[in-house]
Amino acid sequence: MARSGLTHPNVAATRMLLGYTRFVSGRESVTMTLVVQSTSLTKRYGDVVAVDDLSFNIEAGTITGFLGPNGAGKSTTLRMLLGLARPTSGHATIFGQRYGDLDGPARRVGAVLEATDFHPGRSGRDHLRMLSRAVGLPDSRVDEVLALVELDGAATRRVKGYSLGMRQRLGLAAALLGDPDLLVLDEPANGLDPEGVRWLRDFLRSFASDGHTVLISSHVLAEVAQTVDRVLINSRGRLITESTLDSLTARVSGVVRVRSPEISRLDEALRREGLVTTRSSDHAIVVEGTTTERIGDLAFAAGVPLHELVTEGSSLEEIFLDLTSEAAL
Repeated sequence: MARSGLTHPNVAATRMLLGYTRFVSGRESVTMTLVVQSTSLTKRYGDVVAVDDLSFNIEAGTITGFLGPNGAGKSTTLRMLLGLARPTSGHATIFGQRYGDLDGPARRVGAVLEATDFHPGRSGRDHLRMLSRAVGLPDSRVDEVLALVELDGAATRRVKGYSLGMRQRLGLAAALLGDPDLLVLDEPANGLDPEGVRWLRDFLRSFASDGHTVLISSHVLAEVAQTVDRVLINSRGRLITESTLDSLTARVSGVVRVRSPEISRLDEALRREGLVTTRSSDHAIVVEGTTTERIGDLAFAAGVPLHELVTEGSSLEEIFLDLTSEAAL
């Protein structure tokens, strides 16, 4: 996605300040840029701890999923990050500064926390013009972002006639007005149909590929699994898992269930190959650490007929639910 031409004079200095070098196996690796840093962030409302000692970093050019069940403290964390709520203790910074201390924050950070913050009697274009003029942006930028989110055909319609999905796109358009380096989106797929979810996924991947950074909150892992690079999983205000999506996917370990009228011969053939088998019924076994393809080949070589050959295992969503359920105990 092409940049609009808006520039931020202090970006280079900030990136030099926040750059850090990774070391892998004793070798110097690439220098990364930290866009968001949360350090022991805590928020209490009386006796209720909404966010509890939350620490994490987000690197430039990544899409991070901030996940957890409803009530896990995700929205409260985003509000503290954006200066809308004061932490009880700890702090959060964006490009090395608190949000309120950024020079021209609307040109550095775009955020959508609710898709209902619109005057119903205004058109989508007029809503964006009001916001753009408040931060000194030209009206031409409004038409650019309307086209980006594919709302240009509905720009003159009143917002009260927009569907929830259209309001989500209008909120995203508002967040993009300043051509920000960081997008913060709270449940951005709410109200989108499958085509809209795919559009959002493709848009965010393109946005990040240009060096921008995205932080998405969601209570459904499957909703963002095809979009994000990393996940932060939160439960009851505490961070319980911080991982790349690839590492989380690696936890999806399964077993192969195979059924045959000659199960004893099959079991013997698989054990000869060093596979671990467990008899689950008179005509079925489960096999660990292998694939359906390998078992099929071994059964064919042994001349054993198969009546069923399937993989059984946990999905990403089941792992997510297991992690958050364990943390709630």
